[in-house]
Amino acid sequence: MATALSNLSEYDADAVPDGSSFVIHLVVSEWNSSITEALAEGARETLLKFGVQAENILIWNVPGSFELVYGARKAQKQKPNAVIAIGSVIQGETKHFDFVCQAVSQGIKDLNVLYDVPVIFCVLTDNTLKQAQDRSGGKHGNKGVEAAIAALQMANLIPKQA
Repeated sequence: MATALSNLSEYDADAVPDGSSFVIHLVVSEWNSSITEALAEGARETLLKFGVQAENILIWNVPGSFELVYGARKAQKQKPNAVIAIGSVIQGETKHFDFVCQAVSQGIKDLNVLYDVPVIFCVLTDNTLKQAQDRSGGKHGNKGVEAAIAALQMANLIPKQA
C-alpha cells in the first residue's frame, strides 16, 4: 500500500498561495460526521493559516456524500474562489458504496468541467472506519489539509480582474 508509512498531508508552505483575498466554501456531508467534521476542521485551519479570513470561509451542510454535488453547485453559484466537497463513504455489505462513490466523483468532475469555480474532491472512499480515521487526522494526515492547499492553488489559477 502506497500510504502505509507516510503522512500524505505534508506540503511545501512556501509554494502555497496567499489566501487573504479568497472566499472558499466548504460543502460538508453530515454522514460519517466524526470523519467529515475532522476533515472540515483540517481544511478550515489550513485556510486560516494561509490568510483566508474566517468570514470568507462558508460552510454548507448536506445530508450525505451523494448530496455533495448539488451542494457544491449551489455553492458555486455564490461565486467563491473555490469549493471543497467533503465527504466519507465507507464500504458496507452492498454495492451502494460503488454507486455513491462513482456518482460523487463523476458529479464533481462535471462541476469542474462545466463551471468556472473549481470544486476540490475531498471525499474519502475507504474500506473501513479505521482507514477513514487514519486519513482524517490520523497516521496518514488529514485529507482536509490537502484539499485546502489544492483549493488555494486552484483559486490562484483564476486571473485577477484588472
